[in-house]
Amino acid sequence: MNPTNPIPPTNPHPVAPFPKKKWLCVQLPLTDYREAWRLQIDLVTARWEKRLDTDVVLLVEHPPVFTLGRRGGMGNLTVSENVLKERGIPIIQVERGGDITFHGPGQLVIYPIVDLTAARLGVTDYVEILEEAIIRVAANWGITANRNPLNRGVWVGNSKLGSIGIAVRHGISFHGVALNVNLSLEPFTWIHPCGLKGIEITSLEKELGRSVSMDDVRKALRRHIEDVFGVELTMTEIAKDLGIEELRNWILGIG
Repeated sequence: MNPTNPIPPTNPHPVAPFPKKKWLCVQLPLTDYREAWRLQIDLVTARWEKRLDTDVVLLVEHPPVFTLGRRGGMGNLTVSENVLKERGIPIIQVERGGDITFHGPGQLVIYPIVDLTAARLGVTDYVEILEEAIIRVAANWGITANRNPLNRGVWVGNSKLGSIGIAVRHGISFHGVALNVNLSLEPFTWIHPCGLKGIEITSLEKELGRSVSMDDVRKALRRHIEDVFGVELTMTEIAKDLGIEELRNWILGIG
């Protein structure tokens, strides 16, 4: 299936009640998880203090890292911490919802910094809209994906394709969605992903039996974010040599 062709909605799920407005979409280079986390917190603070007058979507890939959400514990790590130390993979505790997960190159991570209060949008509806964007991306490649209200995220059968974990501070969301595109799935075998035992993790590559263009996935995702949130994304790509502090100042300078 041509990923540039529009597709009908997978199901009649709610679309956010935004008036059509512009969000900033920033495509980062491969970025350390802690730096991207710090950037999100700075943007949330700026949004709350009205120094940033637009919602922002960050698109990024991370070097290998495990993160633990609010419900996360080391009990869902199935290998010794020494195994991860030998491979130079850190474990970071954060404030998002959910349990343990893995991020690595070949996984597209989406961090929307959205003022949910201004949008009059509840957390459950917001999460379902994020899921819908990922479901539509999968459909562009002929993959039927679904949501499971008991286990948030996006699923292909009993295999998880996309994980969701958000946090909300001052009514503003951060953290977000991780879509498995071409990444190595081996690190997921070292954990109980999202704290769930006996589940499989999948990717677009695994489902299709071939690699998928990350650029095509980003383009499809941006289009579906615009559709499901009813917004227009102002797209910019950040140079690899631009530091996080410079990036933050740049965003705040145009916000």
